[in-house]
Amino acid sequence: MSRTDTGTPDDLAGRRSSGDDRRHPGFTERLLAVRELSLLLALGALILVTTLRNDRFLSGQSVKDLLLGCAILVILAVGQTLVIVTRNVDLSVGSILGLVAFCTGSLFLAAPSLPWPVALLLGVALGALCGAVNGGLIAVAKVPALVITLGTLYAFRGIDYYWASGRQINAADMPRSFLRLGNQTVLGVPVLFLIAVVVVAVVGYYLRAYRGGRELYAIGSEPAAARLSGIPVGRRVFAVFVASGALAGLAGVLYAARFGTLDAAAGTGLELQVVAAAVVGGVAIFGGSGSAYGAALGAVLLTTIGSSLAVLRIDPFWQQAVVGALILAAIGLDRLLALRTAARLRGRSARGA
Repeated sequence: MSRTDTGTPDDLAGRRSSGDDRRHPGFTERLLAVRELSLLLALGALILVTTLRNDRFLSGQSVKDLLLGCAILVILAVGQTLVIVTRNVDLSVGSILGLVAFCTGSLFLAAPSLPWPVALLLGVALGALCGAVNGGLIAVAKVPALVITLGTLYAFRGIDYYWASGRQINAADMPRSFLRLGNQTVLGVPVLFLIAVVVVAVVGYYLRAYRGGRELYAIGSEPAAARLSGIPVGRRVFAVFVASGALAGLAGVLYAARFGTLDAAAGTGLELQVVAAAVVGGVAIFGGSGSAYGAALGAVLLTTIGSSLAVLRIDPFWQQAVVGALILAAIGLDRLLALRTAARLRGRSARGA
């Protein structure tokens, strides 16, 4: 893939994106920057209020726990962003994580001397294979992603339960070098969080600076127009599901390293948190808009909300209520912006006529 300037008028994908972005390619970037700034402000306000109530919330150990808690969710949310941008959704990521986590533990049981980087690569490969199953069924059979990934959510989880057969893998069964990966820090920052930052940076840069990334937005904005313009829609959709699966596989290996104790229930229900993080982070559920950076901030915000409510001794019910309200607000804002953009375009068309 060759690099493209996102502000260049003749960018193929940029011309096919929705709203004012067809005339002003910088509009989407400015909008996303505003959304991400609002997330940072909300996150800062939440941390400030919690710290005023309990000054230990910003202690070194608390910050480390917070970063560890959000790292896996950040990686999954970034993978989900690639999928949602194309107007699809992947509900199987939690099951892929659980399957890869248990596979990683089983691998170390069978080969205790196996270097952990090899296990990491195998876990990513298994996740990518699961993603290829999703992408193949969706792109080739033309079956909606919601239906396919709901089915594979249960299929992958069923394979996990069959494989586990009620067994549990304990931390004592895995190499210490691998377990250190889950808690090791560099200058006080957990390695898991640094890996998540690298994932966010790579995916964010690809979406913004490469033609293939811009084509994903074009597909999400209007799949039929993207296909007519020569964009290989099926191939791109297949690729994003493979990428989402690979990142879920990476998250599964890191999950095993962090928690050590594994069973077939690992990652159950996590897919809903992942979708919530992406949507709260400004990734439009209707496709065509959003960024990896916003999704990562959404994951950090949701994790911080959970930690803050625990510190403030607020009923956990309110955490779900707050997350639900944030999702509704994000979807409402996306819809409002879409309607305003459509109205602006109709006004310009009328004046041009």
